[in-house]
Amino acid sequence: MTRPADSRRELVLLGTGTSTGVPMIGCDCEVCTSPNPRNRRTRTGVAVYAPEGVLLIDTSPELRIQLVRERIPLAHAVLFTHGHADHIFGLDDTRLFGHRLNRPLPLYLEEFTEQNIRSAFHYAFREPPREAHPGAIPQWELHRIGEDPFEVLGLPIQPIRLLHGRLPVLGFRIGNVAFCTDVSRIPDESWEKLEGLDVLILDALREQPHPTHFGIGQALEVVRKVKPKRTYFTHISHKLEIETTNSRLPENVELAWDGLRIPF
Repeated sequence: MTRPADSRRELVLLGTGTSTGVPMIGCDCEVCTSPNPRNRRTRTGVAVYAPEGVLLIDTSPELRIQLVRERIPLAHAVLFTHGHADHIFGLDDTRLFGHRLNRPLPLYLEEFTEQNIRSAFHYAFREPPREAHPGAIPQWELHRIGEDPFEVLGLPIQPIRLLHGRLPVLGFRIGNVAFCTDVSRIPDESWEKLEGLDVLILDALREQPHPTHFGIGQALEVVRKVKPKRTYFTHISHKLEIETTNSRLPENVELAWDGLRIPF
């Protein structure tokens, strides 16, 4: 089941929706009932084809569905932006990977995220019962990260400090592509890490401002300041219909969609 050597260098947006997903349970609005497949948004996450394997950024509750849809049979490491439920609760779907790799799956994360994962997946950090079969218990190897650059699977990663309301979270720059989800403010010291981008993938929840996410207007202010060649908005709610919204955005800015592939 191991993926053969792959020369591709691209990011795949596994999910582009907010914490409730789109369609939202019990909602019959225009977007939630839209026949346009690009209005259907699973929770946010990314797969990156790196020189030495597939790197995941976050593990949404739909991770299994996303990986099957994109025909990704194996991930070799996981990187986390933060520890909220919609970004970590699919982590158990990775338990087969450690079994197939015959080694623990590396997880790269900050202390707050580690605390949330140890609490939510407590069974993975206990001595496994004698009757546990291979693949029954996740095998993870935790690596603490901060704001210093590091390398994963032969790929240089530059963390970017962001604020999600009052919560410090991380975005990541990979080459000239930056992924900045769940952000409502960019600290002064982080702006220089966004210079010279080919692609910016940025949180834009809805038209109106939100306490913990950029709205469209705030996200466009970031675009004007950073001046990336192209921008895709992600972590999108059911308040934004893709075609209508795109018709109002600048030429080099559009809403992202599940399955979007971005070379780097």
